Amino acid sequence: MSEAELVLRSTRVITPEGIRAASVAVTAGTITDVLPYDAPVPAGARLEDVGDHVVLPGLVDTHVHVNDPGRTEWEGFWTATRAAAAGGITTLIDMPLNSLPPTTTVENLRIKREVAADKAHIDVGFWGGALPDNVKDLHPLHEAGVFGFKAFLSPSGVDEFPHLEPAELARSLEEINGFGGLLIVHAEDPQNLAVAPQIGGPEYSHFLASRPREAEDTAIALLIAQAKRLDARVHVLHLSSSDALPLIAEARKDGVKVTVETCPHYLTLTAEEVPDGASEFKCCPPIREAANQDLLWQALADGVIDCVVTDHSPSTADLKTDDFATAWGGISGLQLSLPAMWTAARERGHGLEDVVRWMSAGTARLVGLDGRKGAIAPGHDADFAVLAPDETFTVDPAELQHRNRVTAYAGKTLYGVVKSTWLRGRRVVADGEFTEPQGELLTRTP
Repeated sequence: MSEAELVLRSTRVITPEGIRAASVAVTAGTITDVLPYDAPVPAGARLEDVGDHVVLPGLVDTHVHVNDPGRTEWEGFWTATRAAAAGGITTLIDMPLNSLPPTTTVENLRIKREVAADKAHIDVGFWGGALPDNVKDLHPLHEAGVFGFKAFLSPSGVDEFPHLEPAELARSLEEINGFGGLLIVHAEDPQNLAVAPQIGGPEYSHFLASRPREAEDTAIALLIAQAKRLDARVHVLHLSSSDALPLIAEARKDGVKVTVETCPHYLTLTAEEVPDGASEFKCCPPIREAANQDLLWQALADGVIDCVVTDHSPSTADLKTDDFATAWGGISGLQLSLPAMWTAARERGHGLEDVVRWMSAGTARLVGLDGRKGAIAPGHDADFAVLAPDETFTVDPAELQHRNRVTAYAGKTLYGVVKSTWLRGRRVVADGEFTEPQGELLTRTP
């Protein structure tokens, strides 16, 4: 620790070995040692003692729609990364759609990176997109550093990002597997959706019926079959249907390389509590019943679900109409994901170590950043969130950093107040005060 520039000290530090009192030494933005709490501070090092607040590795959110450029009125890198930092997130991976242009060519990736470069308050990486007509662009995007490729198996909601039919899925997956890439998939089957009742209007029960579990289950079965055929690596996005869990568990036993994520809104909100007309709760696939939620939590505990991400997908307030059929589908959750998850996890007997495993270590592993992010351990980036886990707050939309402050969590009392967030040893937000942007643009590690 003799060359340390910073020592971050707490009686509760979450390390890969568990929670313990520790002094975390940082040099040039990297963790160099995790030492006993009372280890001497070297000459010239700055001591930051946060007392009994919990120091956890900064969260890694691998599913964020920043919408910048092109639909920046929906969000944008400046506001998205501020909201993330306020919520203890230090790394996000941006989805390839809802921006214009979408991240489906190397040139479009260049445009996206140029826009993000001076606006990122935290580290930002990028997914590429797999479309019916861009198979030739996939390998160049991979070489340019995207972390993998997003595809839809049903309409995405925006015309510039069409979904893949089964034959197109097979062709794209063959190409991606050929260079060792990762395909991440919005798995809902369009045929199941087409035959589901489409009533519309303000009643949530009608919207829920329009996005049945069978649509997810059928699409996931197709994806698993293709992954098994090719011995390819695939990832199921935002799982909401607990009915698909046995299929996923069985596929893993058979050696299929399939990983799965779910989201805080599926784990903390239930269909039974959604008021009619409250389209701030609308997302696809939808928030389902409490009994379904219980099974998702069990799958998390059992390791069938690998990680938890926000799927932050905002829009302008005017698109959140009281008609569930026509309202924009997406939950805004960047700033609130950690306290929402911690509030629900503690009620179910889980610890903060579990939340870190699902929202930091697991997500870092998904995108190959686990040697650098997702753990308080020597050699990792000095990314931290300092949390007061027993303090509560009531969600006031006006206090959020999101550009559009429509939230399904409005009025909820949550545990876990983020006191400060640190990026590579530099405090980027503390008690609501932000520094200038200090984030880096990340690329996939070869």
